[in-house]
Amino acid sequence: MSSSEDDGVAQSRGWHGRLPQPFPTRWVQYYLTKPASLGWLLIADGVAFLVGVNFYVHSEPSLQAVSALLYPLFGDSPTGLALASLSVATILPYVKRTQPQLLANMPSNHLVSILHTLAFVWLIKYGIWTGIALNLRPDLYIGFTPALLWEYWGILLTHAFFILQAMTIPYYGETSRTALFIALVLLLSNDVFDYGFGLYPPLRYEAGTILAMITLGLSVAVILLAADAFDSHSTSLSGD
Repeated sequence: MSSSEDDGVAQSRGWHGRLPQPFPTRWVQYYLTKPASLGWLLIADGVAFLVGVNFYVHSEPSLQAVSALLYPLFGDSPTGLALASLSVATILPYVKRTQPQLLANMPSNHLVSILHTLAFVWLIKYGIWTGIALNLRPDLYIGFTPALLWEYWGILLTHAFFILQAMTIPYYGETSRTALFIALVLLLSNDVFDYGFGLYPPLRYEAGTILAMITLGLSVAVILLAADAFDSHSTSLSGD
């Protein structure tokens, strides 16, 4: 894609935030509109989702400690991956081997804008949260046995990819005041569930006030980031 085409794509969708654009638009356009690369991304999200669910099945407390209806609030990282997969899946009908549709022109509606917003904030929040939580007590996680190498570096690396994937969503998605409000309510409800009932993601130490306050701060921060990064929902390209 030429630079002029790249600029044209960015006029509608793309990274609108005050922070530097994380990726050139043409890179995201190429990767997310090729059937093979998009398929591999969905497979990676699916595998990571299953690994996350397995972690919560064998953790303490485990999924058995909560109602099935509350699984999305308890399994924070798997929830983010599920939302990310659904967000990416909205592109699938428009992916072709020849002349794929521009990401900037992906149809949208109010429900889809909510989905993209939720995927973005959940991935960013728990990508960052995991790094903070592990490094509040690094003595419990850093080591050189295979288990500890995975439980620190492996988990940090996989959750860093949460952030990278989240950064691609504004290139094809958009948000709205309603979507941001719903996302904030759900994030704060999740925080109350986690720290009010002691069902935060399993750690090797008791989460105290510091981690709880950091988590609340992240909930607000990611909403502000989403409001800044996304294009606002309009009906011009909408499916409404």
